[in-house]
Amino acid sequence: MSNTVTLNNNVEMPVLGLGVYKVSEEEMQSVVDAAIKAGYRAFDTAHFYFNEVSLGKALNSSGIPREELFITTKLWNDDQGYDKTIAAFNTSLEKLGLDYIDLYLIHWPCPDNDLFIESYQAMEAIYAEGKVKAIGVANFNQHHLEKLLSVAKVKPVVNQIEYHPVFNQSELQAYCEAQDIKVTAWSPLMRGGELFENEILKSIAEKYQKTVAQIIIRWHIDCGRIVIPKSSHPDRIAENYNVFDFELLQDDIQEINSLNTNTRQFRDPDVVKIGDM
Repeated sequence: MSNTVTLNNNVEMPVLGLGVYKVSEEEMQSVVDAAIKAGYRAFDTAHFYFNEVSLGKALNSSGIPREELFITTKLWNDDQGYDKTIAAFNTSLEKLGLDYIDLYLIHWPCPDNDLFIESYQAMEAIYAEGKVKAIGVANFNQHHLEKLLSVAKVKPVVNQIEYHPVFNQSELQAYCEAQDIKVTAWSPLMRGGELFENEILKSIAEKYQKTVAQIIIRWHIDCGRIVIPKSSHPDRIAENYNVFDFELLQDDIQEINSLNTNTRQFRDPDVVKIGDM
């Protein structure tokens, strides 16, 4: 059972990574150590998480060769625009203490500001220089992608979007797949722990002798998504990675799909503007 996926530019990316949003400087080393021990090799950060420095230090002291790691970071809204994008990328590279970044994403389209095209063109230039192995976007709806694809010279490899059982963006995923763009699910377990008490999910978890979290993560993977659950607890970090010894039956996938209520937990990408988060 493969734990990687081939992106549209032939780069291999792990299907399961650790999101480090809100992981503090003090806890980063123990979080990364627990993740490495569990088997994670992909780590997802962003300028806006304010922990690129501590993640870079923790990875540097992990003993894992650089080529075995897959590091994603993101361009923050305030840094959109051609020149600012290049400067922001170089700052992230320096903070992470790396020679290259594996994947760089536009964090939000901020459509009202209309800068994501030139920001992406700057990323294409960085990609051409070899400082980043792959480029993509986050929180893009279909119409944002259509606008980008009409001018992009380098197709984005992923679109990282909010995706969990009660906000199942299957139509957007289908569009992305038709364009050979992988979907990465952020907030894949939904916030607040509500899903862990769902009777349908608990029943499926019992059937496979797994936890509800493991069932949801496996659901993402079996539906063709990359997934980046966040945790700072060593036991849960290990639990979330322990999903490569089973697959869900199609009936169980359909049952999880039926939980969809189209309920966002976070903001609609159409309304996010530069400077307002």
